[in-house]
Amino acid sequence: MINLNDLTVFLAAAECGNFSETGRKLHLSQPAISQKIDSLEKKFGTKLFMRQGRTVCLTEAGQALQPIARELLSSARRLEETMASLHGEVIGEMNIGCSTASGKYLLPGLIARFRRQYPQVRINVLVSSRTSVLDSLLAGELSLGVSSKKIEHRDLEYQDFFTDDVILIAAADHHWANYRHVYPDDILDEPLILREDVAGTREVLFDGLQCCDISPDMLNVAMVLGNAEAIVMAVGEEIGVAFVSRLAAERDLQMGRVVEVQVEGVSLQRDLYLARSLKMPATRAQTEFWNYVTRSKIDLQKSLVKT
Repeated sequence: MINLNDLTVFLAAAECGNFSETGRKLHLSQPAISQKIDSLEKKFGTKLFMRQGRTVCLTEAGQALQPIARELLSSARRLEETMASLHGEVIGEMNIGCSTASGKYLLPGLIARFRRQYPQVRINVLVSSRTSVLDSLLAGELSLGVSSKKIEHRDLEYQDFFTDDVILIAAADHHWANYRHVYPDDILDEPLILREDVAGTREVLFDGLQCCDISPDMLNVAMVLGNAEAIVMAVGEEIGVAFVSRLAAERDLQMGRVVEVQVEGVSLQRDLYLARSLKMPATRAQTEFWNYVTRSKIDLQKSLVKT
């Protein structure tokens, strides 16, 4: 009989690509990880990983095992949760993928309130790009995902989650701080800090500026950063101005390190969605969380949107 714990180790090692990192993730020693992988390889009579120095990658046999192992572990979890639900309990574990802003500012409070009702549900928040979230959902690696982009796919279902403002911020000592109101053309004269190409806020910004006949090549880009908090910090250091998620800037706005600047005729918003895959049957815990978001998202919007 296959040991499900060994399969858990196998999947973690396939994701990490390194046995030492896998051990840290699972709180096991590196020899213990190697022993469990060796046990699986002996049971199947084939190598599952190719060792390349300190890293490992899946062999053809390992690639074949990976989706089956995910399905087995998912079925085992559903079995446990289904039997518990017969006694009126909601238990289980789920992974939610998300972008940086949604993960840091939306999900923690929402999950905390959800767990007050269902304390036996463990939720892991995994931060990655929009594309990775949707790809991982389709691959069965995530239970749910928060994304600022919808892709039409028969195996994905969405619900509205949150509408986030994308605002222009400047340092508290910036010359815009006195008036806090500019025209679109004024942006062309200022060093601008941007998010990376794949970021949702960058896409929203460029679409909004396009309506003002401003193209990306007209901007005076001083820096590109892949983290919203780093951009807010850079603005506070007077490196430039930036368009960022209000969620990411709110703390520094409250502390007076940066200020919000209104742009005449420009209002930028980014819609966030909660997505789930229809390929695998949802556990009761997943269904309860999906329904909880449906019930609570209006209150969530009111509590976080500053007027």
